[in-house]
Amino acid sequence: MPAPTGAQHLADALTALGTEVVFGLPGVHNLPLWEALADTEIRLVGVRHEQTAGYAADGYARATGKLGVALVTTGPGAANTLAAVGEAMASAAPVLIIATDIPSTLRRPGVVRGVLHETSDQQAMFAPVTKAGFTVPSADQVAATLHRAARLALQPQSGPVYLGIPTDFLSERTPARRPPRSHARPSEIPDLTEAEALLANADRPLIWAGGGALRAEAGEAIGKLAERLAAPVLTTFGARGLLSVDHPCLAPNPVHAPEVGALWDEADVVLAIGTDFDGLMTQNWLMPQPKKLIAINVDPDDAAKNYQPDITLVGDARVLTEALKVEERSGIAALVGRLAKVSARVRQRIKEEEPQAADLLSTLDEVLPADAVVVADMCVAGYWIGGFHRVRAPRKLAYPMGWGTLGYGFPAALGAGAAGTGRAICVSGDGGFLFGCGDLATLAQEQLPVTVIIVDDGGYGMLRYDQDRAGLPRRGVDWDSPDFVGLARSFGVHADRVSGFGRAFRRLLGEFVESDEPNVLVVRAKMAPPLNTSPRWYRKGSS
Repeated sequence: MPAPTGAQHLADALTALGTEVVFGLPGVHNLPLWEALADTEIRLVGVRHEQTAGYAADGYARATGKLGVALVTTGPGAANTLAAVGEAMASAAPVLIIATDIPSTLRRPGVVRGVLHETSDQQAMFAPVTKAGFTVPSADQVAATLHRAARLALQPQSGPVYLGIPTDFLSERTPARRPPRSHARPSEIPDLTEAEALLANADRPLIWAGGGALRAEAGEAIGKLAERLAAPVLTTFGARGLLSVDHPCLAPNPVHAPEVGALWDEADVVLAIGTDFDGLMTQNWLMPQPKKLIAINVDPDDAAKNYQPDITLVGDARVLTEALKVEERSGIAALVGRLAKVSARVRQRIKEEEPQAADLLSTLDEVLPADAVVVADMCVAGYWIGGFHRVRAPRKLAYPMGWGTLGYGFPAALGAGAAGTGRAICVSGDGGFLFGCGDLATLAQEQLPVTVIIVDDGGYGMLRYDQDRAGLPRRGVDWDSPDFVGLARSFGVHADRVSGFGRAFRRLLGEFVESDEPNVLVVRAKMAPPLNTSPRWYRKGSS
């Protein structure tokens, strides 16, 4: 029996990793991989643009916590994924980009010869937007290199990794080198005495939980600690859903609402878990330095790059939170009462400032299935959802506020829909949807359980707001919208339209999310942006 090819080694390695879905686009250099994957149980979802493959892998990773895999071809195919990979990097999504490269036999170091799809250094192109990059050195090392890349992508802090494979290795027959064994290191517990004393003596403790806490599955431990401390819990965009919406210590989102921001201002000890305090969450660091700050993070440099901790505890968020020993204290009833008042004021503010946003949020809260995954794009409606939607469980909201990539919502929802964790609900603006509308073909062909809500305001609504606010003439932000319903139907996807977020929207959305088929709901509506967008931040001054 002949030795397996490099493509078969890669397919076997992906199977050994437990890979269930791969998103990809075929090219002349990667066709052997499509052939090899056809002999596995892995579902290969063919997309219509390589950027979609990257975003879909990201959406899958965020919905599942597993490795998202994108398979693309050489040169321009690989380059087309860069925006999606950058978003995965900024949001710590574990994504593996597998890209072919030109044949090793045609490569001449230091010279670009004009081989089809040739780049002088394809791996280097990914360096600014990945944790690491690997190029397979020989056909017998395909599996070993893939295992190394996958482990690194999943290792905290997780993130995207590039894997390049010279195309001639895919057809070469060779015995595989055995992948190196991975040895999980037990999480070491640092000395917690000082941190425990600081928390025990705090008058107004507060917990700030970030995406690292969610990825470490630390929600239960954080919830129990918060109850013992009678401390409010603020969650970042990346940690939405960490605690159940009815947890007594969960503060309403977002911290950009003055009533919520006051909780931070009044705290005398802040326990920050799995966060780097990025500019979008802190209003470009206009939130004051806490009087005392304890940070739990897998990376001490990440913990200290924006606010300087008084104590840094390096390790797994769940393990270290569980290890903190603090006696139960009084004050939980008073905290619950205060948070109820804060929440009521935040909701009243929404109704007063933007009734349509209030209608959208209440409909999503009442109509969506419990297991639905909401994927919001960078659009006005997406900002409202990212800030104020009641996220019921971990991994039930994907929101591209890491890098802020417009056009994320629809292709990422394809990945979330393929994950099998619940129906994906994409909320996109008309502008962002047009970035990837060709993948309606993928939605139809794969029959993914996705409902796409396109909020059509006839242009780039956020940028229009910025120009109007600055007193500038509108340039490049208004257009005549296409017939989105006709577009979706031309691909064989059921679609309908409504005006505004009233009764008709509620009725149709209820029908759409109960369907077994993909569908598109177009909503003609304009809304002002919420407080969590930078033009509306309430903290003023130089950061």
